[in-house]
Amino acid sequence: MAGLNALPPAGTARSTGFLAQRWRGQRPLPALLWRDMLGWGTAINLACSGLALGLLAAGVPAVLAVAVHFAPLPWNLFLAGSVWRHPQAGPGSRALAAAWLGLMLVV
Repeated sequence: MAGLNALPPAGTARSTGFLAQRWRGQRPLPALLWRDMLGWGTAINLACSGLALGLLAAGVPAVLAVAVHFAPLPWNLFLAGSVWRHPQAGPGSRALAAAWLGLMLVV
């Protein structure tokens, strides 16, 4: 009998979740890289940065604006890590993921 922490076989119901598919490399690399990371990830970061600037302009405490700005960081780390560990990821896609992550820290 497998332990509670054992991963289910690929293709089972538990392994088909949105996050699990990306983390386990079950999504095509181009979709993960271009749509999820560069598309949606960048849009989320820009929205949070714009909101943070708006909060600062409205006179909200800076600590709250900084928290909003960095709110997408766990998602960014997840997406870059998913690209990095994808079975088809080569040096180019890994470098792009690392550069994107660095850029998203300041945007």
